[in-house]
Amino acid sequence: MLPVVLVQAEPVPFDRPLDMFATDVTTVLAEHPGTRLVMYPELHLCGAENPRATAEPLTGPRTRRLAEIAGDLGVWLVPGTVCERGPAGEVFNTALAFSPGGELVASYRKIFPWRPYEPYDPGDRFVVLDIPEAGRVGFSICYDSWFPELARHLAWMGAELVLNPVQTTTPDREQELVLARANAIVNQVFVASLNVAGPFGRGRSVVVGPEGQVLAETPDADPAVLALTLDLGEVARVRRRGTAGVNRMWEQFTDSDAPIELPLYQGRIEPGRWRPRGGDPR
Repeated sequence: MLPVVLVQAEPVPFDRPLDMFATDVTTVLAEHPGTRLVMYPELHLCGAENPRATAEPLTGPRTRRLAEIAGDLGVWLVPGTVCERGPAGEVFNTALAFSPGGELVASYRKIFPWRPYEPYDPGDRFVVLDIPEAGRVGFSICYDSWFPELARHLAWMGAELVLNPVQTTTPDREQELVLARANAIVNQVFVASLNVAGPFGRGRSVVVGPEGQVLAETPDADPAVLALTLDLGEVARVRRRGTAGVNRMWEQFTDSDAPIELPLYQGRIEPGRWRPRGGDPR
């Protein structure tokens, strides 16, 4: 079981001390004892204006302090995304995950920045991580959800829960809610899509189950908290019995099926490689 808390909040000023963020997380945990994972929206700690100005490498003081916060509070901490300064001067929009032991255990650079509006360099790899005694989690950031290839690859890599921190200020939040359910349905995974609160963002965060059912949602853009316990083992159960008791997409192919060419990708679906993987997420 994985007790999670999603905090729908406004971005905070980039120069706000991280000790104040630690207080925010402490307050949330006090209100929801037993929580194992706390998540915040996209670019939560980078301010609403020119977040690129906050870029620093993952070896910088911000990452070290966030690791300390996670370790001090003994919680899996996903502080939204940050602006990461790459080794060649790139600027990435990067999701971070810190363990209860105070370590940075995963970082994911947004593969599909919202062009032409977002001035970030794209990442080049999918990222999943294991939470002991709970399951495997994958990262998708905001506009990534519009590209089905990303959620499909995370599911194929064994992710049972896709964390999707969002900073949507535009009218297309309605479509993103449809995509959250669609990505959950076609991959038979949980999806947690956490948006920024108003007045800056559109809010309407949602957690979806592996059959597309809405498990929790915020009705509007007001600051809010979604707290619920996810049984990631439900993913395996849904895949065994089929969505709605009938659809088993990950069992579509047999070993005797011919490969399906995918001209768009200059590749193909190999039936023997179709099923999701377990074990080492790398």
